[in-house]
Amino acid sequence: MPAVFEQLPGIDVPVGHIAESLASMWRTSASEGRDAPATDEVRAMQMNFVLHLGFATTPDDALQQFETIKRFAHRYPCRVVVLCPLRNDDGAVDFRAKVYGECFLGKSKGDTRCVEFVMLSYPMRSRAHLEDQVSVCLSTDLPLYYWAHRFSDSARLADYQYLLNHAKRVIFDTAITPSDAKTYPWPNPDTIRDLVWARLLPVRQSIGQFLSGFEPARLVEGLKRVKVYHRPKFEPEGRVLMDWLLQRLGDCGAVEAVKTHVVPSEARGTDDFAVAFDYDGGSYFKWRADIAHNHGEFAADMGSGRVELTTSMHLLSPEWALSEAVFF
Repeated sequence: MPAVFEQLPGIDVPVGHIAESLASMWRTSASEGRDAPATDEVRAMQMNFVLHLGFATTPDDALQQFETIKRFAHRYPCRVVVLCPLRNDDGAVDFRAKVYGECFLGKSKGDTRCVEFVMLSYPMRSRAHLEDQVSVCLSTDLPLYYWAHRFSDSARLADYQYLLNHAKRVIFDTAITPSDAKTYPWPNPDTIRDLVWARLLPVRQSIGQFLSGFEPARLVEGLKRVKVYHRPKFEPEGRVLMDWLLQRLGDCGAVEAVKTHVVPSEARGTDDFAVAFDYDGGSYFKWRADIAHNHGEFAADMGSGRVELTTSMHLLSPEWALSEAVFF
């Protein structure tokens, strides 16, 4: 994890002078002719964001998430605190800090949007002082959002009570979390958002819009089996897609006895995803998608003739998935 902190950009600053260092950073940027906000705009942020990099995070992975939040900040200016915890045997004895800032041009020349980063590196032996240090770095009048990335132990993450209790959203990616992350008794379960679910927004919208052309009762009449096929790398998305389908079909009146199959597949014709509804009596619904080529196909016959549709199909990019998780 020391390598994670070193990989992230920024200026090393004394931990006790982070606020002054941020102001100095912007003054230096302006004096050198680089993009910087006017003094009264430096604090014109919309939110606080804490990105917590778990022990499984590699330096390159950390940089990718850093860039994701930068792109997110093009639309939603924010103060970001990046937590880089160290194992007790990493040799560090106290907190270290970096600051980084960047401005972006918005919809007009007068629309300047900025992001401020504070990177904190700390050994686990200093964990008891973390909340105090984080609270100093945040803008107290703005909502807090917490993204826990690549944590390996739900029980240990649950010790971060300040963040879990004060965050308006707590964001996980269940493709890379412990298996109990979705069922763990988090203090505010209504705030939890899954990036897998968020990435699937275009898929859910497309399938939902197509199926809305049929009467709900017709969708579940004689339904005996729901199948989801997926490439092995999309196993989390396949699982979440099945959960969503069953919930929506349940809303239409489907019985719990409907059989389900979530199947990893490399078979030609299934592309990245495929869904099939099997019915008694010859009705059917089929969908397949090739994410890499932004292509999807529908075919269905619910008793009144075959219906086909070709459409674009993709998953949300990381920054758009983050937006979906934050605001919905």
